[in-house]
Amino acid sequence: MRLLPVAFVTYSLAYLDRSNFSIGVAGGMQEELGLSGAMSSMIGASFFLGYCLFQIPGTIYAERRSVRGLIFWCTLVWGLLAAAQGLLSSPALLLVVRFLLGAAEAAVLPAMVVFLARWFTKRERGSANAILILGNPVTVMWLNAVSGYIVELSSWREMFIIEGLPAVLWAFVFRALVSDHPQQAKWLRSREKEAVLAALDEERAHATPPSTFAAAFRSRPVVLLSAQYLLWSIGVYGLVFWLPSIVTAGTGQGIGMSGLLSAIPFAVAALLMVINSRMSDRAGTRSAYVWPWLVAGGVGFYLSYLVGPDNFWIAFVLLVAAGGAMYAPYGPYFAHVAEVLPRNFAGAGIGCVNTAGSVGGFLGTYLVGWLNDATGGTAVSFVMMAATLLLAALITPFVRASRSRGSAAPVRGTA
Repeated sequence: MRLLPVAFVTYSLAYLDRSNFSIGVAGGMQEELGLSGAMSSMIGASFFLGYCLFQIPGTIYAERRSVRGLIFWCTLVWGLLAAAQGLLSSPALLLVVRFLLGAAEAAVLPAMVVFLARWFTKRERGSANAILILGNPVTVMWLNAVSGYIVELSSWREMFIIEGLPAVLWAFVFRALVSDHPQQAKWLRSREKEAVLAALDEERAHATPPSTFAAAFRSRPVVLLSAQYLLWSIGVYGLVFWLPSIVTAGTGQGIGMSGLLSAIPFAVAALLMVINSRMSDRAGTRSAYVWPWLVAGGVGFYLSYLVGPDNFWIAFVLLVAAGGAMYAPYGPYFAHVAEVLPRNFAGAGIGCVNTAGSVGGFLGTYLVGWLNDATGGTAVSFVMMAATLLLAALITPFVRASRSRGSAAPVRGTA
């Protein structure tokens, strides 16, 4: 009750300040600054270059030193950078600020996964990670619904400023509310603290870590999970960044109504994430609650392509289904990543996987915008997103097989 709301709000603010660029583009930024479709895609995607470069160093710092200190400074800096986007008129400066914003947010998700692994047992971890990552679809849901109307009432510039400054204030709230480890928590009674530590220590006793970081990065699970998350993220970020523009073009509505419609897939996603994560925790398994959803997402994108833009509302319903299916496996997936990696290197391994996801985010954000601009429609980009999700699903059995042969020690402990 104390830690999960803090984790949720922190990741929500991070996702808000990375994702509202799509509303800005659809709400007049592109026309006011004279940006081509390719340039808009590059500015949006530059976030992931900074995100990729700084993720693993930041995660290693969080694991070895302090998640609390790292998240405080990251939140403070990214809030200022997010607000600064509303003050700029130069595409080159926007490119730089988006890159720096990505660098500031780089370690947030893997560091928070490491943080939750210090507090929650395996039985709880899937649901805990799901609540953390619910900050993604829930934020995009209200972001699309509210930001469009903020733009209509003011402008895209005010939207960036209004939505950036809360992160600056939240940095101080976060630092006041959390402790890095249970033994440091003054707000826990001694008996509660001992119970948490005993449960976590029992899980750690079964861990068999490798001898070097290089061994962790070379391990087959890390390589396969990184490839899987890269492919998955192409579909996720392609939808997140370009859905408002797709809906605006398909319906002819203003940015306010288009933003409201764009929120629907993420409302469905939030519900499916909670249900799927609880089912995974109860079953005590992970992969069976990941790959079927990725297949469903790929099929949804492909059927939306087959229906075509001439039947927009049917295609939109299929996009809602695809978006919900893409998000449903997040909780079990990140619990699986933390559990399959060697304990002493789980943070670095999660950083590696999430870095691959940021590469997928760059590709999804850039390629979907570029393909839509080059072809004058969404058909090719929908096929691409469908293919990447199906390929991501196909990787799952190979991760499971690598564990059974003992190529990586299964870890029931925490980072």
